[in-house]
Amino acid sequence: MSCLFPLAVRGSQGLYMVNGPPSFTESAAFQRDSGKNCKAVAFSKDGSLFAWCNGEKVKVVNVTRAELLHSFDLPKTVCLEFSPKNNVLATWQAYATAKDGTAGVPNLQLHDLRTGKCLKSFVQKKMQNWCPCWADDESICARNVNNEVHFFENNNFNTIANKLHLQKVSDFVLSPGAQPTKVAVYVPGSKGAPAFVRLYQYPNFGGPQSALANKSFFKADKVTMLWNKKATALLVVASTEVDKSGASYYGEQTLHYLAASGESAVVQLPKNGPIYDVAWSPNSVEFCAVYGFMPAKATVFNLKCDPVFDFGTGPRNAVYYSPHGHILVLAGFGNLRGQMEVWDVKNYKLISKPVASDSTFLAWCPDGEHIVTATCAPRLRVSNGYKVWHYTGSVLHSHQVPSDEEMWQVSWQPFLDGVFPERAVKYRAVPSELPGAEPRPAQAYRPPALRNKPATSSKLHEDEPPQNMKPQLGGGDKPLNKTALKNQRKHEAKKAAKQEAKADAHQGPAQVKTAQNALQNTVPAVTTGDPEVDKKIKNLKKKLKAIEQLKEQAAAGKQLEKNQVEKIQKEAALLKELEDLELGV
Repeated sequence: MSCLFPLAVRGSQGLYMVNGPPSFTESAAFQRDSGKNCKAVAFSKDGSLFAWCNGEKVKVVNVTRAELLHSFDLPKTVCLEFSPKNNVLATWQAYATAKDGTAGVPNLQLHDLRTGKCLKSFVQKKMQNWCPCWADDESICARNVNNEVHFFENNNFNTIANKLHLQKVSDFVLSPGAQPTKVAVYVPGSKGAPAFVRLYQYPNFGGPQSALANKSFFKADKVTMLWNKKATALLVVASTEVDKSGASYYGEQTLHYLAASGESAVVQLPKNGPIYDVAWSPNSVEFCAVYGFMPAKATVFNLKCDPVFDFGTGPRNAVYYSPHGHILVLAGFGNLRGQMEVWDVKNYKLISKPVASDSTFLAWCPDGEHIVTATCAPRLRVSNGYKVWHYTGSVLHSHQVPSDEEMWQVSWQPFLDGVFPERAVKYRAVPSELPGAEPRPAQAYRPPALRNKPATSSKLHEDEPPQNMKPQLGGGDKPLNKTALKNQRKHEAKKAAKQEAKADAHQGPAQVKTAQNALQNTVPAVTTGDPEVDKKIKNLKKKLKAIEQLKEQAAAGKQLEKNQVEKIQKEAALLKELEDLELGV
C-alpha cells in the first residue's frame, strides 16, 4: 500500500514531506513551508490530518486531499495535539504574565476542527503534561489541575463532569482502547510516607476501596506509567534523581507491575544498574526491559513478571517493538555507537545487526517493514540527517542536510491498526542500491610500550549470550513455580547425599561423623513429615535470613526504618521457636 505523505521532516530548511518506499521523493502535493521557525508539527492518530506552526500561524491540512482546512493566528505555539477522533486540536503557547504583574491570558486552547472555533481556553503554566488526555472514543477528557484530575465528557469543556481528588496527584494516564476507561494516578511520597500508583475505573473514585489496584514504593522522584494495549496491566518505572549509593549518575530506578484485576509486583531484574527503557509488546501479554550497567541486559517478561527470553548483554539502551509485535529492535543510541539488533520475536531468532552511527531517534513505519533512524539537533548539531532501513539491515534511502543546516524532527504518517497486514518475517537482506556497510570502527587505543608487541584479546566485560528462560523440564511449556523448583533442588540434594553416604560406608566412625557434619551444612534438613510444621520452619528461616540482611545493612551504615529495627529485636524469639520446632522432629 502506497502512502501519500509518509514522512514529515522539520528543520532549519523548513517543513516538507517525503514519499515513502520505494520512491523517497519530496511530495509535490504538500507545498514546502520554507520558514526557518517551524516549532511544532503533529499528525492525527489516523494520519488523515496534519498541523504545524511556522512562527506566524497554526495550519491544519487534510493529508489525503492536500487541502488547507484551518489557519489559526497563534504565532507562539510550540505544542500541538489532535484528539483521537479528530474533533479537537489542542495548542499550547508559553505562559507569560503581564508587565504589571497581573495574571497572563489563557495559553492552552482547544479548537473545534469542524467549525474552527475555540471551544475553551485554560491557563496551563507548565509545558510538562500540558495536553489534556482523551479516551480513544473521546467520551472522556481529563486534565490535572492543582493536584486534582478534572474530567469532561463528550468534549463539553464548560462543565466538569467528575473530579478525582487525592492529596498531591502529580501525574495520571488514561487507558487505551474501548470503555470502560481506567485511570492510573501517581501520588509522590512525602514526610516518610511512600509514593503510590492507583488504578481506578471511571467514574468510581470513592476512596481507596474503590481502587482496582494499588502499589506503594519508596525511592521515587518521578514515574513513567505505561498501559498495555488491552488496558489489562500497567508498568511503572519509578526513578530517583540521585543514586545515594553513588553507583550510578543516572539515579536509581525500579520497575513495578499492576494488573487491573488487583495483582501488583516488583519486577525482579537480574542485573543491577539503571533501567534504560521498557516497552509493552502490542500483544499485551509480554514486555521487554533494557537494564543494568553496561553492557546492558535485555529481557522479555510475561504477565507473571517471569523472564521468558534473555537477549544477553550488549551495548544497548532502547527497545522498539514493531507495530504488529512480531519484530523487536534493541538499539544503543545517544552516547553509544548506534548498534542495532533486529529479532524475530516469535522464534527469538536474530534477523540482522545494522549500525546507525550517531543516531538520536528511531521509529517504526506503520507497515511493520521499515524503520527510520535520524540524527537530530539539538541532541547533535553535526551530521544531521535520516536513513530509512528495511528491518533485514538494508539501507533503502539516506538523506543528510548541508553542514550549515539543522534537522530537528522526522515523523512517519500514522495509520490505524489493521491497515497494513502482518507479513512473514524475512531473514535475507532485501536488495538496495545504497551500501549498508558502515565504516570500520577505529582501533582501540594502545599505549606506545605495547604497539610493537603482539595484540592480546582482553575484554573489560564478557558478553552474556542470549538464552531461552522457559524451563524445558517435564516436557511441558508451563514454567515451574518457585515451590516446584525448590522441591526439585531438595530432591537432587537428597540423591547426592545418599550417593555420598554409600561411598563413605567403609570409613571409620570419626570420618563418618565429619562427613555427616559437612552434609548438615550442604543438604537441606530432613522434613518432619508434617507439612504444616515444615511450612512454619521454612517461614521462620526466611524471616531470620531477612533479619541477617537488615543487620548487614545496619552495619554498613544504612539508616533503618522503625519496623525494620523491630524485626531485628524479634530475632531471639524466632530462633527459640525454630529450635523448639526442630527438636520436635
